[in-house]
Amino acid sequence: MTFFVAAYLPSLLEIIMLQWTSLNAGNRYTITTITNYIILAFGLILFFNKLAVDWSKIQWLVAALGVGIGFGLQEIVANFISGIIILFERPIRVGDVISIGGKDGIVVRIKIRATTIRDWDRKELLVPNKEFITGQLINWTLSDEVTRVVIPVGLAYGGDVERALTLMLEAANETPEVMKDPGASVVFDQFGENALSLKLRCFVPEMGYRLPTITALHKIINQKFNDAGLVFAFPQRDVHLDSEKPLDIRIRRS
Repeated sequence: MTFFVAAYLPSLLEIIMLQWTSLNAGNRYTITTITNYIILAFGLILFFNKLAVDWSKIQWLVAALGVGIGFGLQEIVANFISGIIILFERPIRVGDVISIGGKDGIVVRIKIRATTIRDWDRKELLVPNKEFITGQLINWTLSDEVTRVVIPVGLAYGGDVERALTLMLEAANETPEVMKDPGASVVFDQFGENALSLKLRCFVPEMGYRLPTITALHKIINQKFNDAGLVFAFPQRDVHLDSEKPLDIRIRRS
């Protein structure tokens, strides 16, 4: 009965919350998971009561097993406790876009031992829950889905910087996905090794707009620079030959 209730009651609870509440997917997942844990724990207690197990007689055995399990399965226990912390503290939720360990993706499942992340290639990555508590984590959608897009542009030396900044700002204003508030900004960042470094900074309302917006901005800026006669810089090298004697240079026909 415990396994039956644990299998179907959380799903029924999920349907009820979906129809009668405005909770998001992360909240619903947390509630159903905690409910599942409570049902299993309650069923286990009833099971031992039905067996008429006297706790005073087995408490030393349980303590000894607990020590052995603690040493042998400490990573699993740590991941389980970390999973509980994740469900209550909620640094990540199902549906969040995160970056951890050099990997990006969407959280699709939070289980007892590990959390499943689906990356942009539709590959599923299993990350131990402890990594989210003890490691560095970037949650792109924890409290606000607005993110900033930075477009670096290298202008050739001798180019009209003021004109280039104006065209970059026009490109941002002509892109519908770019937010008006906060507005876009352009800066003359630095004198680079091979170029005058310019940067366009703007904001998009959702993570799904990042790549399409970056592509659109690159296309518009490229077109505007070509029409205005502005040149994108590329790495160049000057070679100086220092010799005590004149160099013998010949051109031969093959």
